[in-house]
Amino acid sequence: MATIKAMESGSYKFTVSLGRDVNGKQIRRVMTWQPEKDRHYAPRQLEKEVQRQATLFEEACRSGQVTKGGNMRLVDFIPEYYANIKSSVSPTTMKKYQYIIENMIVPALGHFKLKDIKPIHIQRFVNELTDCNVIVQKSKDGTVKTDAERKLSPATVQRYYTCLRSIMHNAYSLELIPSNPCDKGKIKLPSIGEQTTEIYNKEELAEMLEALKGEPLQFRVLIHLAMITGCRRGELVALEWSDIDFEKRTISIHKSAYKIKGEPTKIKDTKSHKSRKVKIPQYMADMLLQLKDEHTKRRLRLGTAWCGADWVFIQDNGDIMFPTSPTQMFDKFLKRKGLPHRKFHSLRHTSATLSLISGVDIKTVGERLGHSQMKTTNRYVHALEEADERAADMLGDLIQELENRTMDDKRKDV
Repeated sequence: MATIKAMESGSYKFTVSLGRDVNGKQIRRVMTWQPEKDRHYAPRQLEKEVQRQATLFEEACRSGQVTKGGNMRLVDFIPEYYANIKSSVSPTTMKKYQYIIENMIVPALGHFKLKDIKPIHIQRFVNELTDCNVIVQKSKDGTVKTDAERKLSPATVQRYYTCLRSIMHNAYSLELIPSNPCDKGKIKLPSIGEQTTEIYNKEELAEMLEALKGEPLQFRVLIHLAMITGCRRGELVALEWSDIDFEKRTISIHKSAYKIKGEPTKIKDTKSHKSRKVKIPQYMADMLLQLKDEHTKRRLRLGTAWCGADWVFIQDNGDIMFPTSPTQMFDKFLKRKGLPHRKFHSLRHTSATLSLISGVDIKTVGERLGHSQMKTTNRYVHALEEADERAADMLGDLIQELENRTMDDKRKDV
């Protein structure tokens, strides 16, 4: 039962004991209740109301709705949040979250106590981001400049909201707050619109591959390998020759390269934290052998100037290729050849789509791509539907042509 203490100010202090923590320290929750000033209670009525308020407070404490941590400000919880998610997110994601938190979330909500943040505050935060027409950016020399010509895109607003929801979910998981005020059902987000997946159709792919023929060997191998394996950019850059089994024609994908500004290129686990083996055709194995031979000759020419290790895709001095280089090289290639713009990642989408159209089952495609969940691979099912629609049209045209031919033959007989 909550203990009740009448204060000289006319308020009442409720204290609830919840046992002891792991260190043997007593756990207490305290609340002060003040009777409404404009309401006149009879002595018996006031006693009943005080008892009722104390009982409500005790029930809230025992159900977990009142927590000590809820008194912590959001800004003070952030260091603990970083420590909690460090092992579950990639370094690049952590860097992005830090930027969002320090530049957007803390200035807007950091002063609030965790327990006081309600859905209305989250909605206002989202609304302000949506209506924002001045974006603060940092220039190369460290000074701050503003750009009033741009607004945050709906996708960016949703990304910032996702970061905030992650913070509040972590606080909820630790029982610092009774519920997550960022639950999607409570917040209205700006509509992103239908998302399209960039892919090459067969004609576009043939045109791009034809233009690729005169390019340097390493770049040709990079593009072909991206299409054959469906690997992510970082996974390709992190490949070493020891990952390739030329006899079995398999490539082991078990790491990914990333780079944070101001730091050297580093290696981490794959996005799914799982390794996989991907089969390659003979022509791809032959191209890789040619590239390996080219690297060996370059290494002999450079001698002590060679500073690489066993990387498949390298800089001029043999060191690992920058993780952003595939995108930059692909962009320049397309512009130089006058081809339509496509993201480097579209090669991964194209690999998945053409595999499905060619009859490869969706589970195998998901495994080759390194998807941890089948629902991620299901985004490519539209390719099967389009292929099925084309097949139906072609079959219909063929049958109709045969039927018309038969009718013509009958007319001739008559």
